[in-house]
Amino acid sequence: MKPLRVGVVGVGHLGQHHARILASLPNVELVAVADSRPEQAQAVAAKVGTRAVDDYRELIDQVDAVSVAVPTVLHREVAGAFLSRGIAAMVEKPLAGSLAEAEQLVALSRSTGAVLQVGHIERFNPALSVLQDAPIRPRYLTAERLSIYTFRSTDIGVVFDLMIHDIDIVLSLISAPVRSVAAVGASLFGDHEDVANARIEFEDGTVANLTASRASEAATRKMRIWGAEGYVSLDFAAKQATVVRPSDAFLAGQLDLEGVDLSQAAEIKEHLFGKVLRVDKLQTTGREPLALELEDFVAAVRGDSRPRVSGEDALRAVRVADQILRSLDAHRWDGDNASVAPLSHASEAASVLRGPHALRLNKSAAVRKHSER
Repeated sequence: MKPLRVGVVGVGHLGQHHARILASLPNVELVAVADSRPEQAQAVAAKVGTRAVDDYRELIDQVDAVSVAVPTVLHREVAGAFLSRGIAAMVEKPLAGSLAEAEQLVALSRSTGAVLQVGHIERFNPALSVLQDAPIRPRYLTAERLSIYTFRSTDIGVVFDLMIHDIDIVLSLISAPVRSVAAVGASLFGDHEDVANARIEFEDGTVANLTASRASEAATRKMRIWGAEGYVSLDFAAKQATVVRPSDAFLAGQLDLEGVDLSQAAEIKEHLFGKVLRVDKLQTTGREPLALELEDFVAAVRGDSRPRVSGEDALRAVRVADQILRSLDAHRWDGDNASVAPLSHASEAASVLRGPHALRLNKSAAVRKHSER
């Protein structure tokens, strides 16, 4: 089989791992890595045994597929340049920085027939596979995705940066259309929301409540799923899952509270979680999710399978993220916080609750304006 020629555009924090893995895959030739910072491109190229370029356009006539790990605001430009030439593209999440740009990338993929896959890496987390072995139809879901502030991805807010992971997972589990979205957010450090909460209701009555923060003291990536069949708790960071279901004896009507001392909390708990309910705590194992994701991309480019997360899948997530931002933007804060005016250059996030930095920056802006007079 002829080696698949691939390139990586953007070899920063995440892109360098794309290069590492692609260079190790059988029957894959990593032609080059591209980065606008020549020294970074050269350093990564030396590690993985390939060459470096500082202009991604040099790769267009040299590769069959490309992995794009540049800042989100550049996804449309970079991925679009390859897709328009019929070259398959693996684009880090989110698909693009706006709904319009995401739609344009999917349209390019459709028109040229080029494979478009998007890096929603949690789809390859082994904890998520527990749902296949414990089929529970989700009716109510909660997700909490918290991160410390890394000073990366500041070109977008936390909805497109972190919450997009959970939006994608929820949409992969629920086929019903979205009925409504309600969201609020707060900005702590910059122009975009750093904390957000969204409630998504679907046409079949399912509800998802998502919380994301990139300004937390500790990192958390958890999801809880309730259904008539039971409950699942997923810890994506630890790759752990807890599944709670009615016991066979309970379903057969063989259990009652006779003999249980209802005044003893410990005894009630033992009866509930030892006899009435079946509790399975699972520690999942598996290979590096990013390696699985890139292998999936290579297989899709070769025509062996459909991408697990296609451009259309990612576009659905961007559409919901866009609805969340619109709802967040429509929210109005009253009372004490109303006096914290947003910065003039942050009008798109005018209804994001502004943190103390807004007072500081507004004061600085006022001083500059006064000094210019």
